[in-house]
Amino acid sequence: MSRANLRTALAQDMRVGAGNVLPMLLEHGADPDAPRLTFDVDVDGIPAWTPLSLRDLADRVAARADWFARKGIGRRDPVAVFVTSAADVFLTFFALNHLGAIPALMNGSMPVEVAAEFVRRLRGVGVVVDADHAALRDHELGVPVLGDVAETGTGDPAQAPPPYRHHADDPVVITHSSGTTRMPTPVVHSHHSLFAAVRAVRLTEARPHGRVRELSVLPAAHAAGIIVVNQALCNGYELLCLSGQGGPFEHSGEVVLDAIERWRPTGVFGFAVTWAELARFDLTRRDLSSVRNWSSTGDCAHEAHIRKLVAVGSHPVWTPDGVVDVPGSKFIDTLGSTEMGHAAFAISHRLGSDRYDRCVGKPYPFAEVALLDVTTGEEVPVGQVGQCGLKSPTLAPGYWNDSAATYRNRLNGYYLTGDLMYRDEEGYYYHLDRANDAIDLGDGNWLYTALTEERILARCPDVRDCTVLAAARDDGPPVTDVLLVLHEGADPGSDRGEEVRAAVGEAVARTLRRVDVVPDAQLTVGPTGKVRKFLMRQRVLADAPNGR
Repeated sequence: MSRANLRTALAQDMRVGAGNVLPMLLEHGADPDAPRLTFDVDVDGIPAWTPLSLRDLADRVAARADWFARKGIGRRDPVAVFVTSAADVFLTFFALNHLGAIPALMNGSMPVEVAAEFVRRLRGVGVVVDADHAALRDHELGVPVLGDVAETGTGDPAQAPPPYRHHADDPVVITHSSGTTRMPTPVVHSHHSLFAAVRAVRLTEARPHGRVRELSVLPAAHAAGIIVVNQALCNGYELLCLSGQGGPFEHSGEVVLDAIERWRPTGVFGFAVTWAELARFDLTRRDLSSVRNWSSTGDCAHEAHIRKLVAVGSHPVWTPDGVVDVPGSKFIDTLGSTEMGHAAFAISHRLGSDRYDRCVGKPYPFAEVALLDVTTGEEVPVGQVGQCGLKSPTLAPGYWNDSAATYRNRLNGYYLTGDLMYRDEEGYYYHLDRANDAIDLGDGNWLYTALTEERILARCPDVRDCTVLAAARDDGPPVTDVLLVLHEGADPGSDRGEEVRAAVGEAVARTLRRVDVVPDAQLTVGPTGKVRKFLMRQRVLADAPNGR
């Protein structure tokens, strides 16, 4: 079957979903021997950086399915997976879905005490770990440790049960929120919800020109990591999955840049933290010419980081002499979350783009968006700030073992994403902040921390990244601390107070208590690399009586 016909067949076959991509590709006649997934670690004796075909993947998944079946794992059994490598995450995900079980994927950066509590709350049937996370065995989990994930590849592929036949609403994976405000919350995704965007967009959009090789620096245990793997497999793209996520405490940006130079991808997927980390380097000194697209999800990316990326790489141009690559790449910025299942908004930037200031573009065709006044439930007018409400086939059905949290975030049939946004007359949406980070300053003025960070970065060229912490107090006016991370070579002793005040505006400037230069390590981050503002705000409040 041709690649175009295969994509159409997969999009139209409603049996296909997030839980059965591998067997359905083979059933539809996909080339079993073409290179598909590459990992940066060995896989059952197959050396790292060796491309695995569908045949290889099916064999290695079947071995793991047999191993789990011999442990008594079957339909609807939740199994926690606490491992480091992307290979272990994805092969275990495929194997447990082969049995109709439910993998609960845990970010490997989660502190072990938090991981133990996560497993206890899951109330599953077991957990697998790797050598990096063996300390989990020392905690009371309420379930057995089934074994080390390295053992799972020793099963017999020939003895694996037939693949489970999924229904559209079957749970196929439990991922978790970033944990920036609280304990990471388990989010359940269904067979069709986690595949809906692949079916609606990725299998119907025009295929890029030429060979497609993509690099994923996304956390493998995140919903976005699974979507990228499934869309690459269904489109016949080659995909390299790095273990970790490219943040300052996982990969260094240098590791990501080394991988780009070595593997020559045409596209790179990452979170906003990835681009902030790459921004510390002089990208013109690296060979990034293969990269045509940078694709971001989760939080929207900062203009200062995007401009550095679109200035490198290349893109094809059709000329009378044929297709030629010219300098400059595209940055595809999308806003999404674990609960949204897939980003709901997208915007593209190139050299010369000028629609920034946290513009997240327009909704995807499958997403119905309303900006709501959460007091009345009514939609706010154009230009007014409201909470983002979403109706989408990509939405996660809810939180595992937590109906209260599931229904608390529903209003008038919409899922409340927790994002404060406004829409302009042209239908473009702008993200201002998370609702729990914004502060009402009175007299119609608001302090939006994410928007404030955006404006500081745009105004202060020697600042690589920044975090704005704003806290409301019962006994006085709000206070704001600005933490700056500088580019290498910038003077840490320089007074940037006036520059920051000019960037944030008069109303916000009145709340400023201090502007400090800090190292990366002074920021408290969650498992996905996002700053945990909720925790850091507690320090701001604790210090508030000392004055500004």
